[in-house]
Amino acid sequence: MTRASGVGSWPGTRSREAVVAVRDLLGDGIPHLPELPARGVGADMVGRAAALLEGLHVETQPYGWRFAGRPGHDEGRARALLREDLDELAEAYDGWSGPLKVQVTGPWTLGATIELPRGERAVADDGARRDLVGSLAEGLRAHIADVERLVPGAEIIVQVDEPGLPAVLEGRLPTASGYGTLRAVDRSEVRDGLREVLAAAGERTTLVHCCAGDVPVQLVRESGARGISLDTSLLDGARWEQIAEAVEAGVILWAGAVPTTGGDWRTARQRLVGAWQRIGLPVSALADVVVTPACGLAGARPFEARSSRLRTPPSSAVAAVRTTTDLALALTDLAAG
Repeated sequence: MTRASGVGSWPGTRSREAVVAVRDLLGDGIPHLPELPARGVGADMVGRAAALLEGLHVETQPYGWRFAGRPGHDEGRARALLREDLDELAEAYDGWSGPLKVQVTGPWTLGATIELPRGERAVADDGARRDLVGSLAEGLRAHIADVERLVPGAEIIVQVDEPGLPAVLEGRLPTASGYGTLRAVDRSEVRDGLREVLAAAGERTTLVHCCAGDVPVQLVRESGARGISLDTSLLDGARWEQIAEAVEAGVILWAGAVPTTGGDWRTARQRLVGAWQRIGLPVSALADVVVTPACGLAGARPFEARSSRLRTPPSSAVAAVRTTTDLALALTDLAAG
């Protein structure tokens, strides 16, 4: 059966409303712990992952996140926001039994974003790269344990977000001065670092999400990820061929086939099925696909008031998820023949 899920981010600033909305909209598919970057510092994808790091500390500067020698206010705020989200998750999913996805920013995107005290990106330093991979793996292991303690019946799925992966591999990150680019990190080191973080999930289902058109499909396969999540509208013919090879090897495609504005599920179905058939995959195999919006929904239309005490979830975010669930139902019927 084709299932529906989300990428991760959600608009607004109210954790309880977001957690409940995602649960209610995706309860028959794969719900996830939403991320609310509109809350500000510490709620962004980098700050949220930095809150999980073991033995490493961060702070913000006018230009972004930087490693620090001791815990500070910014790190404490990130940890507090994550605790708030987990508390809301525990209440909303009391008695839950089924899949539940959590997301974490991957080591290479973190390394490409967080700077060292001297001002260069952490990914430029050999020792910093090793420390970051190990710290994130330990933090993710503890995070999974927390979620499973709070929602004992959950079947945890771990998504590692790596939008910066292609730039790290291809040496496209600018230096601190802006006059040059950092040297590309060796492909085998990138693969092994990603593998170490994914291994922290143990036997649980894992996937790597990359919203770039040049997602390194083969490297993701070699890292041990059981699924790959991407925006299907960005894929060219060659990348679709790589997807076909991955699917035939047992990798699950998490197809970001629905525009973040919603749109019509029939159009999304036509595009996805057309690409699927062009690469020679059987329609029946669509039953194994998970469909999602093309990207996170943090930029969806803001909350709209209603007469009750709470407010409705953002209508464009809801529209995107509802289109996604409609698409999953249509693909299930199609795959069943």
